[in-house]
Amino acid sequence: MSKHPSGMRKGLANYGDAGFSLFLRKAFIKAMGYSDEALDRPIVGITDTFSGYNACHRNVPDLIEATKRGVMLAGGLPIAFPIISVHESFSHPTSMFLRNLMAMDAEEMIRAQPMDSVVLIGGCDKTVPALLMAAASVDLPAILEVTGPMITGSWRGERLGACTDCRRFWAMHRAGKVSEAEIAEIGDRLAPGPGTCMVMGTASTMALTAEALGMMLPGGGAIPAVDADRLRHAEATGAEAVRLAKDGGPRPSAVMTEAAFMNALRVLQAIGGSTNGVIHLTAMAGRLGIEIDLAAFDALGRETPVLVDLKPAGQHYMEDLQKAGGLAAVLREIAPMLETSALTVNGKTLGENIADAPPAWPQDVVRPVSDPIHTGGGIRVLRGNLAPNGALIKQAAATERLLKHTGRAVVFDSLRDLAERIDAPDLDVGEGDVLVLRNAGPKGAPGMPEAGYIPIPKKLAAAGVKDMVRISDARMSGTAFGTIVLHISPEAAAGGPLALVETGDRIALDVDQGRLDLLVDETTLAARRSAWRPPATLPGSHRGYLKLYLDQVLQAEDGCDFDFLRMHPRGGGAG
Repeated sequence: MSKHPSGMRKGLANYGDAGFSLFLRKAFIKAMGYSDEALDRPIVGITDTFSGYNACHRNVPDLIEATKRGVMLAGGLPIAFPIISVHESFSHPTSMFLRNLMAMDAEEMIRAQPMDSVVLIGGCDKTVPALLMAAASVDLPAILEVTGPMITGSWRGERLGACTDCRRFWAMHRAGKVSEAEIAEIGDRLAPGPGTCMVMGTASTMALTAEALGMMLPGGGAIPAVDADRLRHAEATGAEAVRLAKDGGPRPSAVMTEAAFMNALRVLQAIGGSTNGVIHLTAMAGRLGIEIDLAAFDALGRETPVLVDLKPAGQHYMEDLQKAGGLAAVLREIAPMLETSALTVNGKTLGENIADAPPAWPQDVVRPVSDPIHTGGGIRVLRGNLAPNGALIKQAAATERLLKHTGRAVVFDSLRDLAERIDAPDLDVGEGDVLVLRNAGPKGAPGMPEAGYIPIPKKLAAAGVKDMVRISDARMSGTAFGTIVLHISPEAAAGGPLALVETGDRIALDVDQGRLDLLVDETTLAARRSAWRPPATLPGSHRGYLKLYLDQVLQAEDGCDFDFLRMHPRGGGAG
């Protein structure tokens, strides 16, 4: 047997006799109808993340077939294998709670089964980071293919897209401006086909940043799910996976370097991407021993203009970005700011891939650097006595007049408290107040749900209020918009300062200065801190995955990964 086994000889089951292990493996795999000639080829694993619950992955079976075609044309043997499928709307309590489980599943199945390279097929928000976290940990040659964005729908002549427009119309419904019958009609048309949300939500953000990171073949980030080019891209990905298998790389550790992550983070700013992208890229980097410095990310953002005119920060949709040239149109504009020598999965540098892209043509979706959608960064990092370890705000999707604001806190202690009181007619709240949600972070919820998009209290919405300053230790969908501060760390459930806020306190937000402060004297805060007690133990937290999650999950600045899965654990589990 060779020193470095490949194909069917990789990772043999332990029976005490390697020859018997190989014999038994081949005997059983032949029940699938394979010939010896097929089994002698390089093996390319293909993750199958399809599920009847996951509309974002409805086209995965077609992508698998196209990928298989590419593998076989290039002389490899494709073998698809199932792993967990996670969809944003069908994951209780939240898909973020399950992201690390999916990453563990993918990692162990890639390790356990014989393959010389692997094609990672993902799409819905948490699936792409989960797959790339797994790839980083295994470090087997790997390449990503995404399901692609949905095409847009239409309602009464108005173009619609999930889920920025679903939030906009739901807010109008809450305000009494859209009827029950109308909101039902809109719900029928928001998601007209397979694929991920067609705005610059988390799925689109992760697809584009993964392309910038170098883990996807060029041009793959924006192709719509129903486009024939999506299948052709999958076929090319299959063929590339065979080359990776034969050459032994480049492996994820050679592609996902510090320079590559800086490129991905800069692209995140330039596309007006989701705040969730910061968490996911941080988690991926941590698997490789790379630290993402929030201060450096903030500095990078201040010099990187937002160029992509997509909802929620702009007007267009992902299919428009594809028609404008895809990510290449963005990379070309910001090339002087990028580490163009970074290696990508196809063996070329990012700079070479940019040079190989089709020439630019007139379009109005990607702005030139000289005429951006927004300056000063799509996302800003905030610090202050309310967020010692940092917080984020997507200023490109915020109301400008609220970016410097001081208001009275109206506090909600939990998701249940928010649900029970936010629409109460007697809620003591005004337009200038600051809505505060706590105990909705990684440990507190659990799973750091996308609850940071706190609804405008019904009585204020009915009066025409469209935005307020809202702060929390939760996350927010990348499809959402508003003046919303997220990822406050440490979270309240871990004893962070957010736990000490009381209704009536004054809170100051100054995005330009990068500050979020509770205007309460330290003596008062010290008294509150001594009286604080952790929230009650969550039901079921004594066993299973929930126990593992609560014991090991880290805070937002560490990507909410499990401590023991990082290359360099922090020690002591959750922070």
